[in-house]
Amino acid sequence: MAILLYQGHGSFRLSTDGGKVIYIDPFAGEGYGVPADLILVTHQHHDHNRIDLPVKNPGCVIWQNFNAQKDGLYQTLRLDFAVAEAVEAYNHHHSKSECVGYILYVDGVSVYFAGDTGQTKQMSALAGKKLDYAVLPMDATYTMDIPETVRCAELISARHTIPSHMSPGKLFDADRAKKFTVSGAVILKPGEELRL
Repeated sequence: MAILLYQGHGSFRLSTDGGKVIYIDPFAGEGYGVPADLILVTHQHHDHNRIDLPVKNPGCVIWQNFNAQKDGLYQTLRLDFAVAEAVEAYNHHHSKSECVGYILYVDGVSVYFAGDTGQTKQMSALAGKKLDYAVLPMDATYTMDIPETVRCAELISARHTIPSHMSPGKLFDADRAKKFTVSGAVILKPGEELRL
């Protein structure tokens, strides 16, 4: 069973049942001493791409937005322990050509890491994938505000939705987290783990 660690802001670490370690948008918080086998970066803003932070196992794969989207086509990375499918991510602060989200398939579970985005055209189709988890931003400055994040959560219809990227410059914002009241919401504080 995979374990998801919320490091804060938009940063996560996922450990597979077989001991493989995946970092998503490394930047915030702690927990980078566990060696990485895969690092995923949604875009090149400074608060998402600190690929220097995690310790790395030999052969660690680093897959960034410019690997995941080529000539407007979204790519899929297939490894023996995980599959990462790139999807659209964009809004008023983030160019569609320079940002991606990822659907990560590992240990029989699907987790959508939206990255810094607003509602995208692809989101209505994501409901058909019957995702287990969706991680959505809601800081209202660089990403969606809470009402738009709630609408996207309802549109995507994942079994559980985890809010992140809640307030610029903060690892976590408890007041904003309390307002994320969609069905299946899971609120994680920095340093907390979730068995997927």
